[in-house]
Amino acid sequence: MIKVVIAGCSGRMGHALLEGVFADSELELHGALDRPDSPSIGRDAGEQFGRASGVKISADIDAVLEGADVLIDFTRPEPSLEYLAACRQAGVRIVIGTTGFSAEQKKQIEGAAGSIGVVFAPNMSVGVTLLINLVQAAAKVLAEGYDVEIIEAHHRHKVDAPSGTALRLGEAAASALGRKLSDCAVYGREGVTGERDASTIGFATVRGGDVVGDHTVLFAGVGERVELTHKASSRATFALGALRAAKFLKDKRTGLYDMQNVLGFDK
Repeated sequence: MIKVVIAGCSGRMGHALLEGVFADSELELHGALDRPDSPSIGRDAGEQFGRASGVKISADIDAVLEGADVLIDFTRPEPSLEYLAACRQAGVRIVIGTTGFSAEQKKQIEGAAGSIGVVFAPNMSVGVTLLINLVQAAAKVLAEGYDVEIIEAHHRHKVDAPSGTALRLGEAAASALGRKLSDCAVYGREGVTGERDASTIGFATVRGGDVVGDHTVLFAGVGERVELTHKASSRATFALGALRAAKFLKDKRTGLYDMQNVLGFDK
């Protein structure tokens, strides 16, 4: 049995993760964390599902991590790094699905992987992980004469743009084309921009309503277009991927992994 701690348990992803843990016989809810001012503090983590889990929602990170195997985090960069530091201190593995990290913050995650097992991925979906591989394969075949554009849409509450998944897809395409995304990305167009530079990878962002997450990678050539698309209709897909990542870490004492590793695409 893997003892799991869920961070941000009163949020949309936290809710999906709790539901996933309760439904999985290989996992046991060991702890539930939320911000100190959350009205959920002190309540049973299973209350919203009409069940008594025996786990009270808490803001005491160190106390909750005692005896835990892995923490799953889908919050914001700043609290994520606090959870990461606490996990490193306690020797608890961590699954990070949070997006919006700066380059320096990502280095902190990489550094922690020398002490604990870490799965860090901007999207935990099995389908998106497959999409990344398809994008790499398509980019190699369509390397000449095709423009690459990435279009993503999310709900009105998402605070970072482009999404971490869109950036990961851009990195996959750029790598296959022998480029660095930081050198060729175009994140917005307005006014008289001139003709498109064939070496660039463009991004378009849509925010609105309750869109869970849509991503399309467009390869536009002369006379044809190839579009690779993934659409998420439920956060359950991300939760199930994260729980799969938690199981993957069971025998990983240290190391930095992503969903490619979890699903065996790296073999």
